[in-house]
Amino acid sequence: MHSNTQKQYTLQNFILLFLDVLSICIAYALAFVTRGILSDFYRNTEYYLLILFFAIMLCIFSYIFLNLNHGFLTRSSLAEFFFTIKYDFIIGAGLGLILFLTQNAQDFSRLAFVFFIIYNFIFTYLFHILAKKFVTHIYMNSAGSLKMMIITESQFVGKLIPLIKSKAEWAHEITSLGLIDLDKTVQEDASLVYEGVPVIASKHNLYDCLGQSVVDEVLIYLPTYNNTELGNMIRKFEMAGIVVHVSIDPYDHFISHKTIDNYAGLSVMTYSMSDYDFHRIAIKRIMDVIGSFIGLFFTIVLTPFIAVAIKIDSPGPVFYRQKRIGLNGREFQIIKFRSMYVDADAKKDDLLCANEMNGPMFKITNDPRITKVGRFLRRTSLDELPQFYNILIGQMSLVGTRPPTPDEYVQYKLQYRRRLSIKPGLTGLWQVSGRSDITDFEDVLRLDLHYIDHWSLGLDIKIIFQTIGVVIGKRGAK
Repeated sequence: MHSNTQKQYTLQNFILLFLDVLSICIAYALAFVTRGILSDFYRNTEYYLLILFFAIMLCIFSYIFLNLNHGFLTRSSLAEFFFTIKYDFIIGAGLGLILFLTQNAQDFSRLAFVFFIIYNFIFTYLFHILAKKFVTHIYMNSAGSLKMMIITESQFVGKLIPLIKSKAEWAHEITSLGLIDLDKTVQEDASLVYEGVPVIASKHNLYDCLGQSVVDEVLIYLPTYNNTELGNMIRKFEMAGIVVHVSIDPYDHFISHKTIDNYAGLSVMTYSMSDYDFHRIAIKRIMDVIGSFIGLFFTIVLTPFIAVAIKIDSPGPVFYRQKRIGLNGREFQIIKFRSMYVDADAKKDDLLCANEMNGPMFKITNDPRITKVGRFLRRTSLDELPQFYNILIGQMSLVGTRPPTPDEYVQYKLQYRRRLSIKPGLTGLWQVSGRSDITDFEDVLRLDLHYIDHWSLGLDIKIIFQTIGVVIGKRGAK
């Protein structure tokens, strides 16, 4: 199972497990209140908490050994109702057996036990329905959901999209179609829609469209294509840092010895240039959250002093917001302390001839748009402090690649896009490798891809400490 799918399936299990444990605790408390024996609970708290512990452990064991969440998103409300009855019976029977074997059944109110089973069924069913509504109606339409592009032929769309929508284990939002049998370019008919999904690419602009869309994963369903044609397509998407699922149902007899995945009822081979373990990704996110809280603390402390200095030096707002391109083409607003005059963006075109970088990146020494205070903020990297908010809300990471501006992004070649296959970072390998001396975007790309290909938690920690050294030494920022 690829890390993106593994991540979402693991997240689903953790959320449902949390909700089921919460349901048990609420039902247990309400059973004592309804039965009117709270005084018994206070007199023998240790015993009743031990019984609650056994109920929670039964819930956890049922998740581990019975795989109860398989098909959660595709179960109807009626199927969920009967599933909850089965699950509640397991908890009730298991708890009753424990009470019997420990010879403590006579000490536990039978009526309270019945109330607990009833309440647990009600809350479990309610929480599952709400969780399903959240995933299918809120999460799927959010920026955080996995954006799936399907590449196929027109003859298969009518069956393929409903199949994926009905059988996918987790919510992959199908946002676009690429029809490789479409002779005309999409621009000739921008309103072309199949099964409610817009067509954004034809065989003429299949890879060019990636610069205008958010695409996390691609599903290729081309039964009529041979292995050579599919291989060329896979390599190009891999070059762009996009996870590729290739349906191999028509080719099972060719590669039956291979290990394959299952996606929405389709047998697929999954290809990715980088495949990160979900647990390490989770630890990285925890590090980001902790680091962002620490960074925001210093930001709040320093903001009044920085704000006064910015206001005295030049008129305009204290904070500067700029559109940037993040993970797999997602657009977001990066936040900095303003270090330039308010008309800086309007003057950028006049300075393009002085750009010191080769490639789609703008850098100029002694930029005349930078204010006196702004120059100090940049040398000390204090202008970057508000980006800890971008990290906290998940748009950025402590360590990653530099997020391009939209005008830089539209200049990207296919291989450049792989820089965006991870979250952009406040710092990165490029920033601690003498960024002021780098004048070729290909060198930036090389450092970024080295980070992506060799990423580890240890490398992140090393870069963070190197960044602290660079900031203290005032090296690299201009």
